[in-house]
Amino acid sequence: MWQAWVNGLIGVYIFIVAFIGFGTTGNLWNDIIVGVVAAGVAFSMIKDKPWQGWLGAIVGIWLIIAAFIPSLLTFTGNEWNLIISGVLLMIAGFGALTGDKTTTTTTN
Repeated sequence: MWQAWVNGLIGVYIFIVAFIGFGTTGNLWNDIIVGVVAAGVAFSMIKDKPWQGWLGAIVGIWLIIAAFIPSLLTFTGNEWNLIISGVLLMIAGFGALTGDKTTTTTTN
């Protein structure tokens, strides 16, 4: 399931960027928490459970909202980082809900 891997990699990326951005304390904790949640949920999404797709999409929506909270931003690049990461998380999260749900049947 490609959506799980995309969300997982974005979560890891957001976690790492928290330490590279050297932003405000609020931004640091926002990125750490969101990165861990996104990566953890995404890598468990591989087992094809729909709630992980919803949670991934909600985390993406939060990142987009967080991009417009002044106390979480220190520079313009951080704003675009949150918006782009949030959109990608939303796409992959909602995509996981409508992904391939093929079932195999066996005949005896």
